[in-house]
Amino acid sequence: MFRAAITLACLLALPAAAQTATEEIGPWRLACATDRMTDRTECLLRHRDPVERSAVGPALTLEILERHGQLLPAVTARELGLDGAARGLFALAGAAQLRFDRNTMMELPCGLEGRSLVCVPRAADAPRAAAELPAAERALVRMTGLGAPGGGAEPTELRLSDTRAAMERLRRLQPPGSASPPPPPGLDLRELLGRGLRLIQ
Repeated sequence: MFRAAITLACLLALPAAAQTATEEIGPWRLACATDRMTDRTECLLRHRDPVERSAVGPALTLEILERHGQLLPAVTARELGLDGAARGLFALAGAAQLRFDRNTMMELPCGLEGRSLVCVPRAADAPRAAAELPAAERALVRMTGLGAPGGGAEPTELRLSDTRAAMERLRRLQPPGSASPPPPPGLDLRELLGRGLRLIQ
């Protein structure tokens, strides 16, 4: 267990790829990096205001990412380290609730993708999420599940604008189908968190 934890700590400490300067489009921030070996461009488009800040580790943010050719809203915490591994508890028993304007709320189940926590709409909700996102003026986001404040907590309100322009810019820099597929689930981190949960039960 100790050796596995040390190995995982070393993997999580690896530096992320350098990114270009961030481009701001309304409240959205777009950052792209090009892999010098493959010439593949990877972009991150996220809201400038966090859904939830964290004293350790990355904040939870509203992000727009590609899934199966569609640009969808997601709640993410990128590049989790051991100091912020509690975020990974959402991957075991958590979800994000998302509501655009006065539309019906949708639930975004969370999971681990590599070293990142990613909460995305279910396949059945993906077309509606993709349709509502570009014109929405407001997003309400609330985390639920293990480690979250609970269903009665006030959601975080994010003001949205220029979303369609930000999505079009993302499409120009990263055409449909050109993004790398999601990394495999972070099995090591999931196992480590699972063992931690069993210890406190």
